[in-house]
Amino acid sequence: MPAQYILFYKPYDVLCQFTDNDPTTPRRKTLKDFISIPGVYPVGRLDRDSEGLLLLTNQGKIQHRLSHRKFSHPRTYWVQVEHIPDETALNTLRFGVKIKDYQTRSAQVQLLPTEPALPPRDPPIRFRKTVPTAWLEITLTEGRNRQVRRMTAAVGFPTLRLVRVAIADFRLDGLKPGQWRDLSSIEVQNLYQLTDVSPPKK
Repeated sequence: MPAQYILFYKPYDVLCQFTDNDPTTPRRKTLKDFISIPGVYPVGRLDRDSEGLLLLTNQGKIQHRLSHRKFSHPRTYWVQVEHIPDETALNTLRFGVKIKDYQTRSAQVQLLPTEPALPPRDPPIRFRKTVPTAWLEITLTEGRNRQVRRMTAAVGFPTLRLVRVAIADFRLDGLKPGQWRDLSSIEVQNLYQLTDVSPPKK
């Protein structure tokens, strides 16, 4: 089977898997509704209520190197939160937050000066007229379960919308929700250099 490498813009309310195995709920959208290539699997996960960039491949070593937190590959998110975080909250996010049984790693966090240019979410978030919102750019080098949402909640600023815009050097640019594309040959070379994995022999 030839090697496959795909970038996909996962929409909101889509499961990050190809089958929905929960018989107790109405059918939910999965990756299969958008991608018909057999044998590829997502590198890491995005929650159903999160949006943005997924890398899918059939190369197991690439999946492992990019998804396991011990390799510290960066993932960047644009995060809309309730209220406007002050510098104290931002520094707490930067230096690490205590969440249940673990301390998050240091992260790059900045308050975006304007709302980023993103497609509208369907359905839109629930705005409260009396509550201002702000957008953060957060770059993590680990990917624990619902980590970004738990981090912002821990410092008092609940997440309203979460969009992953980059995985290492790969970005969401040029894709719309539900669209995917193959990596270019140069991007594939960069992927193997980034992960220090040898390309499969042809």
